[in-house]
Order: sequence, then structure tokens, then C-alpha cells
Amino acid sequence: MNEDNHSLTTEFILTGFTDHLELKPLLFLVFLTIYLITMVGNLGLVALIVTEHHLHTPMYIFLGNLALMDSFCSSAITPKMLQNFFSKDRMISLYECMAQFYFLCLAETADCFLLAAMAFDRYVAICKPLQYHTMMSKKLCIQMTTGAYTAGNIHPVIHVGFLFRLTFCRSHQINHFFCDVLPLYRLSCVDPFINQLMILIFAGSVLVFTITIVIISYLFILFTIFKMKSKEGKGKAFSTCASHFLSVSIFYGSLLFMYVRPNSGNKHNKDIPVAIFYTLVIPLLNPFIYSLRNKEVINTTKKIWRRIYDMRKQILSNMHN
Repeated sequence: MNEDNHSLTTEFILTGFTDHLELKPLLFLVFLTIYLITMVGNLGLVALIVTEHHLHTPMYIFLGNLALMDSFCSSAITPKMLQNFFSKDRMISLYECMAQFYFLCLAETADCFLLAAMAFDRYVAICKPLQYHTMMSKKLCIQMTTGAYTAGNIHPVIHVGFLFRLTFCRSHQINHFFCDVLPLYRLSCVDPFINQLMILIFAGSVLVFTITIVIISYLFILFTIFKMKSKEGKGKAFSTCASHFLSVSIFYGSLLFMYVRPNSGNKHNKDIPVAIFYTLVIPLLNPFIYSLRNKEVINTTKKIWRRIYDMRKQILSNMHN
């Protein structure tokens, strides 16, 4: 396609959720509330784990990093999305677009490896409790966390690098609420087959590898749970694992449907609802799923609130005196 006949696009319009003006204030409030709860929940969990030394164990280190990546994921998308509800042009440059995808892909890839690490940690804790401290050493924990962040940085670099081979001249409208690569491929006047192949190979490899670890870990956990003689212990372990596995299933299911399904680059009518799950809903739910059933986190939170209450009481008492 000649550049003489088609002007090349370097800026795009994010069409977002709707063009109905009367719905925009409501959607703005809904997503602002989701964002605030997500940030408070995840960053609060990170702060709790960092400040409380008895939570410096592999399980909570992985959980803290997962919460950090969830807040990172939400922050990569939501501020721009909220701005666009009241923006007249809703423009985003190509380089801003690449940056947004890079940070989102970084967070999602790191999440995949952290969830696999958490599943393996639970497998060792439940199936091999006597060997837990030997197998889940501090060195291994640091290596697994570092590996998650390394993979998280390498993966988006590959896809962003391949974006430079594309030129955009068909349209400047991205039918999405954030800048994802799949909608960009539809606007390319260069055949994006190689880019789509790279998505299938690399995203597929990350998902298959981490999902396999999660499934195998949870299968061994289930076998161990069924062997337990105590009904109370069995019910507690199964309830906790079920809630964790539900969160993991929604997250991986959304990513598989979005990026690894056949002809994922050609269908966009279902992209937005699926993307909402893995970019907004999962980061919102994770702090509650992984914390509300955790007595250690709940008890530590209660202790902190008691300290704050006692400090406030003491300050007020000193002021009156």
C-alpha cells in the first residue's frame, strides 16, 4: 500500500465503552470506584507484608508481589481510560500506545509466573509440610520472584519491538478502552501475520508453562486433601484452594481467550468484556480472595487497627490534658 495514497497514522482515538453521553458519568464513577478499591486493597496488602516481619515468608512474598503487579496493571490502563470519558479527542500517540501495552504485558506476564510460584508454594506446604523450609528456601523464593519480573520485562519487549515493523494507515480508531496490540494489528497496512505468530508462540508458551505448573500443583493438593482424615481440615483446605483456583481460572481463561484463541486478531466484538476481566476485575478481586480467608492477614490487620485506635485515643487524651 503506497504512502502516497494513504497518510500514515501516528496518533489513535480510543473509542472506549460507549458514545452515549448520559452513560459516561455513571461509567466514570463505577470505574473510578473500582480503581480506588483496587489500589487501596493491593497497596494496603503490600504495605502490610512489608511492615510485618512475621509475614516475610515465601507465600506472603509472592502474594505481596502479585498485589504490586495487580496495582501496576490497573494503573497502566485506568487513569487514561477515566480521562477519556470526558476528553473531546480521546487521542493517544503511537509511542504512548506502545508504553501502555508494555506495562500491561509486563504486569500480566509477571502475574502468570507469580501465580505459578504461589501454586507450587501451596503444593509444598500441603503435600510436603516437613520439607517446606528446605524446599522453599529464601534463595529459591528470590530466584522465582526475580524470574517472574525478568520474564515480565522480556515478553513485552518482543511484541513492542515487532510493532516497529508495522505502519498504520487504514484508520485511526482503536475499538477498545486501552491500547492493546490486537486492535492495532487490525489497523496495520502491513500484514501483521508475523506479529500474530509471535503472540501465539510467546504468549502461548508463557500461559501453557505456568498453567501446567498450577494444574499439576493443585491436582497434588486435591489428592492430599482427599486423604485427610479430619473433615474440618479437609473442608478448610478445600475451601481455600477452591477460591484461589477460581481466581486463577478466570485470569488464565481470559488471557487464553483473548490472545491464544484461533483468529484472535480478527474478532473484536468480544474483546472488551474479556479484557475487563483480566485488567480490572481480577486485580480488584485478588486482594480479597487471597486475604479474607487468611487468618494471619486478618489478625495482623486487626492488630494494626487497634494500634491506630490506641494512638488516636492517646493523642486525644493528651490534647485534653
